[in-house]
Amino acid sequence: MPDTRPPAILLMGPTAAGKTDLAIALHQRLGHELISVDSAMVYRGMDIGSAKPSAAELALAPHRLIDLRDPAEPYSAAEFREDALDAMRRIRDAGQVPLLVGGTMMYFKRLLEGVANLPASNPALRAELEAAAARDGLAALHESLARVDPVAAARIHPNDPQRLMRALEVYRASGRTLSELWAEQRPETFPFRTLSIGLAPANRGVLHARIARRFTAMLEAGLLDEVAALKARGDLDASLPAIKSVGYRQAWAYLAGAYGHDEFERQGIIATRQLAKRQLTWMRSWPALHWVDSEAPDALDTVLKLVREIGT
Repeated sequence: MPDTRPPAILLMGPTAAGKTDLAIALHQRLGHELISVDSAMVYRGMDIGSAKPSAAELALAPHRLIDLRDPAEPYSAAEFREDALDAMRRIRDAGQVPLLVGGTMMYFKRLLEGVANLPASNPALRAELEAAAARDGLAALHESLARVDPVAAARIHPNDPQRLMRALEVYRASGRTLSELWAEQRPETFPFRTLSIGLAPANRGVLHARIARRFTAMLEAGLLDEVAALKARGDLDASLPAIKSVGYRQAWAYLAGAYGHDEFERQGIIATRQLAKRQLTWMRSWPALHWVDSEAPDALDTVLKLVREIGT
């Protein structure tokens, strides 16, 4: 039987791969409507460090699901799924194709697979786990998770603090493992027929150079001033998901006197490289992903061909 579901494009890639430029080009060529898949861009006042599209870029190609929340208000993958599906349906009803673009791989995964019935975040438990991570290191947390939930531990990288602490938080709050709760999740048919495109430089060294250049450009554009303004509010702290975002976390620590400027810049670039590595790891396990070299001169033509082949 032919698949009669409406089409949707998923354009994913590591940070600094050039996703925004390509998405804008696709919008201009095909009219597809853009939906951001980025856990930092959802926050207002976090523009430079999240590489949020500029006012000029948004005028060319409006992005949905940016500037949704104040940084003091956490935003979950479950909320993203609800908001993204609503946006996708509105785009479909207007006769257009949704183009989801970003690098928050957990958002992409939860969008397609659904959300398990997990306990709500527990600030007290999370504070205990953060203290344990600071005291004993992430490797010790990963070992703790492996003892109670080896299936989840095998999926979660030892250097992924958010997912590590969430898995342990779920177990301590509910007495049941994350893997058990996910196993009970009832599979559902996703209401769109998706084409998944992975955009990344074929050469890892090229990606590292792009990351370093972009972080330097963020500093020149006023990243530290942006974070200083957030810090001056007085109602934000380093435990909030928004402030834990790569770049913001290092700038916050620098402004608190944790290290000097050169070390801050080094830490920011290292953290961004680590983020890119985790994103690429996710992408390598993504089913039916079409890889496109973002540095290739015909990258846009390659993506246009893929998109047109599924009838959009």
